[in-house]
Amino acid sequence: MITFMRSFFKSKIGLGITLAFLGLIAFAFASGDVAGNATFGGIAGGDRVAVVGDERIDAVEFSRATTSAVDQIRRDNPTITLPAFIEQGGLDEVLDQMIDRSAIGGFAQKYGLRAGDNLVNSEILSIPGFQGPDGNFSQEIYQSALQQQNLTDALVREDLGISLLAEQVLNPAMAGANFPQKFALRYASLFKERRQGAFAFIPSAAFAPEGDPTDEQLSTFFDANKERYIRPERRVIRYASFGIESIDSRLDPTAEEIAARYQSNADQYAARETRTLTQLIVPTQAGANALRDRINGGASLASVAREAGFSTTSIGPIEREAFVTSANADVADAVFAAAEGSIAEPRRGPLGWHLVRVDDVSSIAARSLAQATPAIREQLTNENRVAALSDLSARVEEQIDSGTPLGEVAEGLGISISSTPALTADGRVYDDPRRGVPPQLQPVLETAFQMEEGQPQLAEVVPGVNFLIFEASDIALSATAPLDEITEEVTLAWRLSEGSRLAQEASDRIMARMESDGTLNAAISEEEAQLPQAQPVDLNRQDLITRQNQQIPPPLVLMFSMAEGTVKRLEATNDLGWFIVDLDDISTDDVSIDDPVIAAAQRQLQGALANEYADQMTAAMRLELGVERNEAAIEAVRKLLLGES
Repeated sequence: MITFMRSFFKSKIGLGITLAFLGLIAFAFASGDVAGNATFGGIAGGDRVAVVGDERIDAVEFSRATTSAVDQIRRDNPTITLPAFIEQGGLDEVLDQMIDRSAIGGFAQKYGLRAGDNLVNSEILSIPGFQGPDGNFSQEIYQSALQQQNLTDALVREDLGISLLAEQVLNPAMAGANFPQKFALRYASLFKERRQGAFAFIPSAAFAPEGDPTDEQLSTFFDANKERYIRPERRVIRYASFGIESIDSRLDPTAEEIAARYQSNADQYAARETRTLTQLIVPTQAGANALRDRINGGASLASVAREAGFSTTSIGPIEREAFVTSANADVADAVFAAAEGSIAEPRRGPLGWHLVRVDDVSSIAARSLAQATPAIREQLTNENRVAALSDLSARVEEQIDSGTPLGEVAEGLGISISSTPALTADGRVYDDPRRGVPPQLQPVLETAFQMEEGQPQLAEVVPGVNFLIFEASDIALSATAPLDEITEEVTLAWRLSEGSRLAQEASDRIMARMESDGTLNAAISEEEAQLPQAQPVDLNRQDLITRQNQQIPPPLVLMFSMAEGTVKRLEATNDLGWFIVDLDDISTDDVSIDDPVIAAAQRQLQGALANEYADQMTAAMRLELGVERNEAAIEAVRKLLLGES
């Protein structure tokens, strides 16, 4: 869940920065007071969780960065909780990232490195996620992305600046990561390593007791394994949808309204002309005139452009006013004065001299009021529909804001309320995980799991078409299930647990027999219980690599980490049993000097070596600047996030 947080220093810094990553750490680098010393004061002995050089990391920023990290992970794993994140070490990961980045920023500043505004601007302009349909940077998309991530332009620029400083500091350290071929040869030879042996599975079910446990046994087992039976948070979502069908006002425009729209847009219905063009832009007027003369002499525009090292662009059909916006009025005058099939007189535009061929001229006749009425009626009807629905949704929102219950709002609209079964945060039905949330609720599911019970909200599902009123009810918080509700499940788990204990004892006996030169199958056959026979193994490491998209069985993983001639035991998950792994022989085939596996190993190890250089450089920067952690403040943040006193 949190491994992606460790990846920042495991790749080339500053490249491929995305807003999703910025959302994780932006709060950690908001502008703050610069500490003059490393003393603490405030929350639980200090409002600073750490000081790196002269820069402090505040408890509030640390807390916000942690919750932001959980929000990011929740996009891929909706059921992740803050306690689970902290339990897995997420709090330490966030703080380590903040300390490392503060160390890089402080070190770079100390030695005069800078990431100026122009450099930051170029990084923002190069991020693909901020580009519009034309491939150029879009300010609207950029601002929209910032709003979605609850970020500001200043925070993004500050974070990008630190990333650029990291690139300046760490890239030179990583540049010398060249892994010697001889070392790679030794590593590559491991791929040719072959292991022969066998493994057996001793199932718990073969030893599990058939009778039921006593109440005391069951209670003791349940108390020791409560974490297995934690139920996720469940919520019932009540919802009602409305759209244009809920509008009771008149939507059809009157004849007077149609006539008024016709008059206000008279230019749109007047006679007009469109032209299809082929355009070539050259740097100088002399060059444009020379090319025009060649074309008028019989050469084609495409061939002339190709010989001159330029390319042509097809435009249209386009009207004069639209062409003015892409060139200018002077160019448009010349183009729309030229005859069909001719080359217009070259005129200067924003990018150079426009050489334009008029490929086609189409005239569009004027439309009378009667002819334009159907289109105007449809346009006005759509506008009336959007306006009426907007007014209705505004009234509904006012009702909700004033505390009107969902049932009363739905009754006033004449719509029915639907309810889901109990859902989990990942959009599945709790009692039947094969079923999912209704499609219309998918966009509001995350919000529904953050709402207070019985407080409806309004959402626009299809812009200008459909709205949804929804609320969360019957909220069941994540907690351990009562034993009396899961007695059968716990009883089965107790049987497996007891069976696993007895299976472990059986594996001890089997391994003891093997010490007296017995084979694995012979040792198994002496057990009273009917056990499956051992499976022979004859594989090299390359065979395992071919399974990289599959789950490698745990006993095979163990076999390739054992010493020759040894026998080891491995517990299966969920008390299902025990594996016994017997490794008889290890052999290694020769690797030729031109084997592709050597180059592959060299590339892989070179990346690992570069990462190690970056880690060591970062550690050295920490050491030079000095890092002081305020454990009391860190613990206070942990308790605050967990809701502990």
